[in-house]
Amino acid sequence: MLKIILMVLFMFPLCLMKYMYWTVQSFLFLISFIFIMMNMYSNYFMSISYLFGCDMISYGLILLSMWIVSLMLMASQSVFKNNNYLNLFLFNNILLLIMLILSFSSMSLFMFYLFFESSLIPTLFLILGWGYQPERLQAGVYLLFYTLLVSLPMLIGIFYLYKISGTMNFYLLNNYLFNYEILYFSMLMAFLVKMPMFLVHLWLPKAHVEAPVSGSMILAGIMLKLGGYGLLRVLPFLQNLGMKFNFIWISISLVGGVLVSFICLCQTDLKALIAYSSVAHMGIVLSGLMTMSYMGLCGSYTLMIAHGLASSGLFCLANISYERLGSRSLFINKGLLNYMPSMSLWWFLLCSANMAAPPTLNLLGEIFLINSIVSWSWFSMLLLSLLSFFSVAYTLYLYSYSQHGKGFSGIYSFLGGSIREYLLLFLHWFPLNLLILKSEMCTLWL
Repeated sequence: MLKIILMVLFMFPLCLMKYMYWTVQSFLFLISFIFIMMNMYSNYFMSISYLFGCDMISYGLILLSMWIVSLMLMASQSVFKNNNYLNLFLFNNILLLIMLILSFSSMSLFMFYLFFESSLIPTLFLILGWGYQPERLQAGVYLLFYTLLVSLPMLIGIFYLYKISGTMNFYLLNNYLFNYEILYFSMLMAFLVKMPMFLVHLWLPKAHVEAPVSGSMILAGIMLKLGGYGLLRVLPFLQNLGMKFNFIWISISLVGGVLVSFICLCQTDLKALIAYSSVAHMGIVLSGLMTMSYMGLCGSYTLMIAHGLASSGLFCLANISYERLGSRSLFINKGLLNYMPSMSLWWFLLCSANMAAPPTLNLLGEIFLINSIVSWSWFSMLLLSLLSFFSVAYTLYLYSYSQHGKGFSGIYSFLGGSIREYLLLFLHWFPLNLLILKSEMCTLWL
């Protein structure tokens, strides 16, 4: 693992040189491909160095992190064009990538906590530094305080675990089954806010709407997955308590998913709509994860990776429209089929991925999750059917409202997509549909 971390570390000097923007981006893709070749196809930790190693769960998420960060640089052409503190921007992104790789490859619970919280800082800088509206300060405060409020109890919980068991290694902790309620709640809340679970989700739409496109991509693509990854790691030694309390989170998430879908249907802001749809998707991921069944765990992992690509792609599309029209309002982004016909294809492909149409990876994840939640309780079928239906409803609303209808009369000149944008969207969509052919990567790691 250390060689990957060092490769990324040695990109810091490149960030500070002139005319190195696309070089850094190409190097990130190179590292992603090297990482693909180091296929960690096992359910125990491999390529261990010091406190870092990589198993199946980490492998997928680290790869996703590198991929999304490379695509972030590709999407942020406006930063490059306007020379908007370009070197700082690159530096910030590489720092963020380092934090994410370290938190996904940590084998010690405390190291994971440390990097989990540190990844907040570059994200905050992205929103505060490159966001484009005055409310971004408020969004930053929301992001910071929601996350920090619940992470202190988690730190105390980790020290308690260390006192009892004498270790912080994930695999050694799996030998224990703790039966201490406060521990369960303190360990879980930090991840539930990060996911975000309904009721503690308010920081997410705010942060998304204020963030630049790169900030939205990394938030939707990776930050929400940190919570799910943390849960996958801590639930094994909290199983007894999980049997007792997990129904709370499942019910909140299912009801919340349906309510958030309704909220999606009355959004007029492109970015807010996609952000709320993320909350609905993570609700179903959380419910499946909390059933603690084989299908639930595999399905939540699959949908986390699929959602990372699909949601990030939709944010890119919203930004492409925003760069042309200067607005994210659905009242102005109308009839885009007339102005950018070839971009409509990408809208269609990524919207269909968002509503889990075959052959995307989202479909596999949702089938597994629905299976696991229904096997946990028949009664949840009602909410699940509503959730699936409205998920399609708001995605169709997003697509048809933005592509069809009479164009806004204020548009007087328009530019179709550039090759960079089509490549960017292709690199979101292609892995999403290719991974379904290698779906044992997502399902056989337990």
